[in-house]
Amino acid sequence: MRRILSSLIALGAAVGLLVLAWPQLFGLQNTWMIAQIVSFRGVLVAASAVGIVLLMVIGILRPFRRITGTLAVLVLVFAVATSGILALRGAANGDVSLATNGADDSITVLSWNTRGEEPGVDAIVKLALESGADIVSLPETTDELGTEVAVAMKEGGRPMWVWTLNFNDVYKARSTALLISPDLGEYTLASAAGSGPPGNTNISPTVVATPVNGDGPTIIAVHAGAPTEGAMSDWRSDLDWLAEQCDAPNVIMAGDFNATLDHMAGRGIDGAALGRCADAALSAGSAALGTWPTAVPPLLGAPIDHVLATDNWRVDAFRVLDEVDDSGSDHRPLLTRYLPADG
Repeated sequence: MRRILSSLIALGAAVGLLVLAWPQLFGLQNTWMIAQIVSFRGVLVAASAVGIVLLMVIGILRPFRRITGTLAVLVLVFAVATSGILALRGAANGDVSLATNGADDSITVLSWNTRGEEPGVDAIVKLALESGADIVSLPETTDELGTEVAVAMKEGGRPMWVWTLNFNDVYKARSTALLISPDLGEYTLASAAGSGPPGNTNISPTVVATPVNGDGPTIIAVHAGAPTEGAMSDWRSDLDWLAEQCDAPNVIMAGDFNATLDHMAGRGIDGAALGRCADAALSAGSAALGTWPTAVPPLLGAPIDHVLATDNWRVDAFRVLDEVDDSGSDHRPLLTRYLPADG
């Protein structure tokens, strides 16, 4: 009876660990609890190491030696597999001085969820000017602050057009701002003011800007809803809608997706991460670096902020800006420089 019970425990543990290692295999990457746990692969590796030590200590007791040994091996295999996934996604971090290395036809994208404007105008403008940003995506940023950033950037010698949407005049997290350099041409706001598909994401607004003359990329400042217990359906709907926006010939999108590459699985076309858009961090070998929360090191965080683009563009440089972790936002900014794919 003891052997049967041990076998059942080991089998259950093996299945559970397999689900956490690769939930896509079972189509469970977007389900409650699993979606949250798999967001923190670095934490899972650290927890596995602690678990192995505890199992070895418990295994000293003779009655538990067989089952704890088996469980320790299973957890070790899980830790190695998860570490391998992180290694394949990459933990490299590029050069922050993107502005000094850009070619004339490059596009530099800065994305930063400001947590309701916590960093303030000066910090945002300093980062945008130093990076030479052509596109600035600012989830959780109001019309007022977005306009102040644009004015300050103009005074700093880099004028920007600004578009904003808000779903709530009181709660700043329900606002998103998008700034675009006039050097990229004339743009117009395409996203609807109302929440939810077919015109927008459900909980927080996503700003979609399209080139007036049709020459240039559609530019999208993203803020998908969070996968909280009562909002899983809205979150999945947001990811589906964003994938549809990237099923187009020329798109650059950036912002807070509240989703890792695991959650995007099944929503890409021809190997892309989401729709026809590839993930800049994955292309740069940096996709294991967490962008939220800033209270933990990048390797222990969740990489839920992204910059994505269609195959018109290739990543020339990318960085997760962990040097501004004390700015007040709980998200790390992302800086990406794109070059034309045929250049």
